Amino acid sequence: MMTANISKDQKISGWVNGFIGVVLFSAGMPATKLAVMEMSPFFVTIARAGIAGILALSVLLIYKEKRPAKDQIFSLILVSIGCVVGFPLLSAMALQYLTSAHSIVFLGMLPLATAIFGVLRGGERPHPVFWFFSVIGSLLVIGYAVSQGISASPVGDILMLAAVILCGLGYAEGAKLSKALGGWQVISWALVIALPLMLPLFFIYFPDHVENVSVSGWFGLAYISLFSMFIGFIFWYKGLAQGGIATVGQLQLLQPFFGLALAAYLLHEQVSMGMVGVTVGVILCVAGTKKFAK
Repeated sequence: MMTANISKDQKISGWVNGFIGVVLFSAGMPATKLAVMEMSPFFVTIARAGIAGILALSVLLIYKEKRPAKDQIFSLILVSIGCVVGFPLLSAMALQYLTSAHSIVFLGMLPLATAIFGVLRGGERPHPVFWFFSVIGSLLVIGYAVSQGISASPVGDILMLAAVILCGLGYAEGAKLSKALGGWQVISWALVIALPLMLPLFFIYFPDHVENVSVSGWFGLAYISLFSMFIGFIFWYKGLAQGGIATVGQLQLLQPFFGLALAAYLLHEQVSMGMVGVTVGVILCVAGTKKFAK
């Protein structure tokens, strides 16, 4: 188990680093919304991965990090698919149909997705109650989406659900790999793997009328490129490696609350009691799955 033989100081450091990562991630959906309001989701995804990739490559070269072992490449590819390409692209596409406040409700399922992939990749056998809470949490999110009616865009909901699944895979795979490779090294190499594809696509999808993009649009892109795509992962993976997925991963439960508050403040989006209620319900269910995950 990843949580075995972890000292008290390591646990404290893990919680601190994990909390910083969650705070930085929380602004990701509102910032992405700012960007996709004025730029295509494909360019936003490519640009954030390309900018973060160049920064990651520079850091790897400065510190003269050794290349990953051959048996680590597959895991890094999974991290890249889940966290560098999959979640950013699918969530950006979803935000063309949804408000960032609506999309943040789905982030309440992210700890569950991470736990499930931790079970699949780690070979754990959770208590049957784990699956009970898992199903209830999923039904809450699905029920909320259905209650909004067809006009609320099922396409956006499906895209967000797929984004959460891929992100959970990337989180779990990256956390496991961080024990051997190091937290910031994992996200750095995952970004570098995607870089040869992102650089040419950056110029292909570059906006035709770049002068029409406002300062807020560029700010959103800059934030998700630097903090959501790189700096946040440094703290997050380090926290997971220090404290373990099962413990530090619970900090993700705070992300929907922070995200809803930022969406209301930055984008002036309405946060309904239904959204808050569903988010709280999902968080309680995910807390239950965490308790019975081992």
